[in-house]
Amino acid sequence: MTQTLFNIRDRLALVTGSSRGLGNALARGLAHQGARVILHGRNLALVQEEARAIAQETGATVEAVSFDVTDAQATQQALEALIAQCGVPDILVNNAGLQRRAPFNEFTPSDWDALVATNLSSLFYVSQVITRAMGERGSGKVVNIGSVQSKLARETIAPYSATKGGVAMLTQGMAADLARFNIQVNCISPGYFKTEMNSALWQDPAFNQWVEKRTPAQRWGHFDELVGTLVYLCSDASSFVSGQNIFVDGGMTSVV
Repeated sequence: MTQTLFNIRDRLALVTGSSRGLGNALARGLAHQGARVILHGRNLALVQEEARAIAQETGATVEAVSFDVTDAQATQQALEALIAQCGVPDILVNNAGLQRRAPFNEFTPSDWDALVATNLSSLFYVSQVITRAMGERGSGKVVNIGSVQSKLARETIAPYSATKGGVAMLTQGMAADLARFNIQVNCISPGYFKTEMNSALWQDPAFNQWVEKRTPAQRWGHFDELVGTLVYLCSDASSFVSGQNIFVDGGMTSVV
């Protein structure tokens, strides 16, 4: 029974922003569980290279697609073509993201716009196209990637925190609207993981020490520690779970 509940074999999963980093690890984790995976990124050559590597490593079917998630029209056209070619995804993981750092009063409007477009608007654009098709079929799983900054603020990243807070609330709103179509929408909010996007942080000895002290687990997270939560939210085991924001953070958001 348990094996059946958590089984995602042969389900089609689109993971945005998955040519490298956290998204790549999530896509790889789904492929290891037997899902058919569609990698996405802006650099098609890199996405294709990673698709071949994951397929060779896991034996899964892995496709590659490239489009700009911040362009609503380009996103719609690319996803409609993808659906025509591969079918409607059973799973959508909205992972594409961007980080910019500066003190609040020095943050530029262009950087604000880039963060909102990549971290929040793109999620809306991609999800609308995919969930319409999921709704016509009558089933689907959407997992949005938030952050501990969905709940906690920190100096120099106020706009990023605002976008991730928006992801958490958009998750709840989507869950409310899409439940009638048997679509479950949830959010995974990672704590501190050593990604390419935050390399400046984990390479800083003082910040590294702060993370280890601030996190009850006393360490950074490992990518594979996100996969179990993702598989759960993509499987039948979570058929009555929707609108939730699950923090995978070593206990950081649970303590002062």
